Amino acid sequence: MSLVRSNIGAMHGYTPGEQPGDVSVIKLNTNENPYPPSPAAIEAIRQVTPEQLRRYPQPDARAFRLAAAKVHGVSPDMIIATNGGDELLSIVVRACAGENDTIAWLEPGYSLYPVLAAMQAARPMPVQYELQGNDWKLPNGLAGISAKLLLIVNPNAPSGTLVPVEQLSELAAGFGGLLLVDEAYVDFAPQSALPLLQRHSNVILLRSMSKGYGLAGLRFGYGIAQPGLIAELNKVRDSYPCDAVAIGAATAALQDQPYAQRTWQRVIAEREALTQKLRAKGFSIPSSHSNFILATVPAGRDAAALYQQLKDRNILVRYFALPGLRDKLRITIGTPEQNSALLAAITSLLS
Repeated sequence: MSLVRSNIGAMHGYTPGEQPGDVSVIKLNTNENPYPPSPAAIEAIRQVTPEQLRRYPQPDARAFRLAAAKVHGVSPDMIIATNGGDELLSIVVRACAGENDTIAWLEPGYSLYPVLAAMQAARPMPVQYELQGNDWKLPNGLAGISAKLLLIVNPNAPSGTLVPVEQLSELAAGFGGLLLVDEAYVDFAPQSALPLLQRHSNVILLRSMSKGYGLAGLRFGYGIAQPGLIAELNKVRDSYPCDAVAIGAATAALQDQPYAQRTWQRVIAEREALTQKLRAKGFSIPSSHSNFILATVPAGRDAAALYQQLKDRNILVRYFALPGLRDKLRITIGTPEQNSALLAAITSLLS
């Protein structure tokens, strides 16, 4: 007799990107910020006292919620703090979709979505983007699907493409369930879906401190939605999901907007430069609004082989052996030095 539920036994778990122990590896595979977090965040970690560690942390991460509310121009009761953006996804799935309810998402997208649906024994509904060359568009009729929950990464992962806010607004107006817009990468994009929250009660935004704020090792995320929805989600979260160290560092990092925005602009400038240089070498790349690019390898080249050849040179990028992605590499934007090393390696391998 199995000791776990049948749906758990039948599913495949999430496969994370490689995390090498060797610090000399050029790591461009998991979309971390190439720059360190704000010095204010480091100082906040240093200021954590033994007394704070002895006690439980703030259950609702109130200090962070106040800071986030100020940054985004919303009320604190519209913010929920979580142990990484992934915990927010788990909370939303638990609260909004039961066994045999339908969870929909756009593909290609974040590979954790089908895992969460399988854990909940929900009905999965992957919906394909409409691909027109390098344009990734919402399919016609998406608002009419019958689902409790629809998950959209915007900017998309792995493509970096962006659905305009007005299209998301039209989708929310016609969709009968909850629309979660995963904005883990929005700090590198020209626009956010934040204005939708004033028009639609069935929208929640996911934000992450991992990408734009350089705190991937800390695990801190948050959601923004109407107060009524946040109150319901608070019923199903863990007792103390965010620890005292994470709350202090995330609060300080979010408050230091000038520092964060400087790092975003540096990443964006490197993204545009790397895109143009790879296109000149025969790669096909959609315009990215994130901190990575999705590069289709030149005709006649094998993406899996190029991934392995780069790995042999201590350069990690991401390869997905999935439909529609087998001829592509997802490349995180690194520092200028890291990007130059990547280009030099690719130039050597292609020649």
